[in-house]
Order: sequence, then C-alpha cells, then structure tokens
Amino acid sequence: MHTYRHKQRGGITVMVVISLTTLLAIVGLVFSAGMSFMIKAKLNAATDAAGLAAARAISNGANQTEQAANARAAAQRFFYANFPANYLMSSATLNDVGISFSASEVTVTVSASATMPLALFGNFQTGPLAPGVLTETKRKDLDMILVLDTSGSLQPSAANVRSSAVTFLNQFNAERDRVGLVHFAFGSIVDDAIRPIARGFDRTTMTNHIKAFSFSGSTASAEGMWTARQQINSVPTANLNRSNLRVIVFFSDGAPNSFGSYMEWNSSSCKTPGTVYTDDDGSGTPAGLYKLGQQYDDVDDSACTPNNLPAAAVLPTWYNAHVPLWANRNDAALREYPIVTNSPRVVTNAITYANVNRAARNLVEAMASKSRDEGIYIFTLGLGSALKVGTGADGEKGEDTLKCMANTTDAPARCFNAAKPVGVYCYAATQNDLTPCFSKLASAILRISK
Repeated sequence: MHTYRHKQRGGITVMVVISLTTLLAIVGLVFSAGMSFMIKAKLNAATDAAGLAAARAISNGANQTEQAANARAAAQRFFYANFPANYLMSSATLNDVGISFSASEVTVTVSASATMPLALFGNFQTGPLAPGVLTETKRKDLDMILVLDTSGSLQPSAANVRSSAVTFLNQFNAERDRVGLVHFAFGSIVDDAIRPIARGFDRTTMTNHIKAFSFSGSTASAEGMWTARQQINSVPTANLNRSNLRVIVFFSDGAPNSFGSYMEWNSSSCKTPGTVYTDDDGSGTPAGLYKLGQQYDDVDDSACTPNNLPAAAVLPTWYNAHVPLWANRNDAALREYPIVTNSPRVVTNAITYANVNRAARNLVEAMASKSRDEGIYIFTLGLGSALKVGTGADGEKGEDTLKCMANTTDAPARCFNAAKPVGVYCYAATQNDLTPCFSKLASAILRISK
C-alpha cells in the first residue's frame, strides 16, 4: 500500500512536469506568434517606405543605371530607418531591390525577412519569418504643368518662390516625366512647353527660367489655368506615351481679380483681346487692357485703352480671349466657359467691379473643373495671410478658390465632387513654408503615381 502511493505520487509528478512543459511550449509559441505578427507589420511598413523612397529617387540620375543605383540606395536608407536595429530582439535583412524599367512606368520590388530570437518560453528556436514581406511600387510616368503666379504682390517673396519651385522640380525625373512651365500675372507665358511626343524635360533650361522670373502685375489666374490646360492637352491622345497620370500644379498668393477677353465695344475700332482687372479692396473701376501673352504690358492698340473702360464696352457672354475674331462665336466648342451667368456667382455683361471680380473667380474654377472632367489632377499651393481674408466684391477668401480648384475634401460644398480627381491644397503661411509645401505636393503626386 505504501509502495503504491509512492508510485502514484511519482506518476502525478511526471504528468505535472509534462503538462507544465507542454504549457510553457504553448505559451512560448503564442508569444512567438505575437512577436512574429508585430515584426511582420514593422517589415511591411519599412518595405513600403523603402519602395516609395526608391520611386522618388528614380528622378535622380542621367541614365537608367544611375537612376537604379540611386533608387536602391534610397530604399536601403529608408528601410533601416523604419526598422530599428534589434526591434523586438529581431534581426532584419533587406533583400536585393528590384528596379524594372518599362515604356511608361518603373516597378520597384522590395522584399525583406527577419530572424527572431529564442522564444522566452519553451526554448524553441524560430527561423526566418516565412514568407517574409514583399512590396511592389509602380512609379508611373507623369505629364505635369507647373503654373507659377508672378504678380507684383509676390515681389517680397521672390527669392523663396524661385528656390522652392526649383527644389520641387528636382523631385521629378527629367528623362521620363513630361513637364511644362507656365507663369502668369496680367497675361500668361509658356516658359517651357510640354513635349507633345518625347518624354522628359530640360531641367537646366527650366531652372534658369524660374531663376529669371520678375514679379509685377495683377492676378489673372484664369489666364494661367487656361494656358496650363491647353499645354497638358497638347500631348495628343493618340500618343502611346501620353501618361495616365496628368497633373496641373498651381501656385498663387491671392484671389483671382483679372481675366482676358475680346470686349464688346459700344463705339470703338478695337480688335485686340486683353486683360481687364480689378484690385482686391471690393470696389473701384475696372481697368485695362493688358496683353494676354505678357506679364505686364498694355495692348498696343490705342482704340482698346479708353479712359473710361466701363462706359466704352460690355463683357462678352462667353470667355473668348483665345478665340480668333474670324471664328464662329456661336460654335458650341468655343463656348466652354460662361462669363454672364447665375452660378456660382451672378455676373451680368456690364463692366462693373463686381462683374469683373466675380467672373475672374468663376472662370478659374470652371477651367479647373473642366480639367478634372478630363481626368487631370489639380494641386494648389497658396502663400500668405491674404488668402485667409475675405476680399473682392463678395468678401470671399482666396484660399477657398484654391481649394475648389484642387477639389479638396474641405473645399466649399458648392464645388467639391467626390467622383472627380481629388487633389491637394497646401497653405504656406510664410515664405519659409514654401519648400515644405512644394515637397508635400510632390509626395502626394508620387503617391498617386503608384
């Protein structure tokens, strides 16, 4: 009897030991599985960051060999920056980064694995995480027009505008991205036309143009936007290299207050189109006319510059600044943008401050909306506190117009359309915020190119 009890106690002890060992092994496996999940999530975040960084670095380099080398170096930097050494006692390995060039895009493939430590319970060794993680980033080629406001109010910020715009361009691939440059004040000027067939852009020439910008004149935003849309659509649909991703980036520091037109003269021989403008204080007499293709220059036709513009002419029903006089003005194709309208702001044909000021805002918003109908993304950047203050005939904020142009989710309800391309608006409160804002837009553009 005594021997039996000893044997029974010994058997229970063995069962307890086995049970505890099994329990510890299970706890260890559960603990390891939890660590594995957390490490794998960190690997995913690190490979995503590496892939995006590589896609951006593709812009650097004179040829594919240099571009691929820069992309791999950026991927490595960002991977290890986002996966700290000994994260949860693991050791990560970034595999070779794949860079594949095709006719219209670059594919970046990033894969990684991690080795975990001995489990704290059960003394079970874990091997490399299987199957590891793999991220594929497709960096599509881009068609883009950069539009810069060079009106007189920006003169104090001239150096920062120039430098930040150049920094922005440096984030794009001069061999693969098709980019054009436009600036505007009274009129709009194409500094570097977008290439209609070949890809790429001349970074040196474009940089030199930006560095040479002077700042004067008013804010004829509609002229800058009209030219930008005309430029990006000059790449023919039939061109197999036309990018699926098409973007207009629009920078300004104020609300629109001017636009171009062939006026309907009461008694004048004027046959020249020009820009009519107002200021921002909410009242006054519209003035003009100024050359559409120049930053700040009166039209040469003396018949078009009467002393009292409102008494000598009326506004046309439709925006016609770039419609030749000999064209059929009743052609529906030439009547894209109404001037005389009830929406979103009421405008009659009399040349009053309110009509000109409202039409200037209506037109640029309508042009941006038409661009979005064509699948073009609009990104806008605004500089300065004036954008936060109500100006013009209706005391509207210039910032709201820039948000409407970009179709941001916080744009006024009258203009937001979730079914159309949603862009980004960035507000730069001071000159020092310009470069970060341009970088934010560049990052957003590269993200939608994935």
